[in-house]
Amino acid sequence: MCSHFDPLLDIKKLETFFGVETELPLDLKSSLWPTYVGPFIRKHEFADVGDEAVPHKELLVGSFGLIPHWAKDTKIARNTFNARSETADSKPSFRVAWKKARHCIIPAEAIFEPDWRSGKALPTRIIRTDGKPMGIAGLWSKWENPENGKVLHSFTMLTINADDHDFMQHYHKPQDEKRMIPAC
Repeated sequence: MCSHFDPLLDIKKLETFFGVETELPLDLKSSLWPTYVGPFIRKHEFADVGDEAVPHKELLVGSFGLIPHWAKDTKIARNTFNARSETADSKPSFRVAWKKARHCIIPAEAIFEPDWRSGKALPTRIIRTDGKPMGIAGLWSKWENPENGKVLHSFTMLTINADDHDFMQHYHKPQDEKRMIPAC
């Protein structure tokens, strides 16, 4: 599963490829693992109010690893960085985001997966062949810290089966089901 990726942090590319205009915090990491904070794009929460001044989509920063509203702390993000598309509607961690259609796009320069063709896991950086950034399908959530009331957004990458995919079938342990992110 995709537990490591390079987020797209270039403001010009975010505007050109994803149509979002914003500024990002300067302290974002250029390579993300679960619980790290990075960008994701969602439908603006006020997009349907009928005001032309409100953009249709917005770029937010959140934790990589979905934190459901019922979580007591953020540790769950270590286990919720990927959601199986086939079961996201029924798994407790993802079902509210799925049912509320909290879809998002995770802008990325690259993902990393372990290549097992040599018999050992070799971390491999995967990019688009045309050099453009990836838009990874995901879900997002909003969590309120019970200790201080601060709101933290979070996101997860949706995954699909890749057992028969010509390229992605070489990644993950040989005996494990092959999974991949749907990206464009």
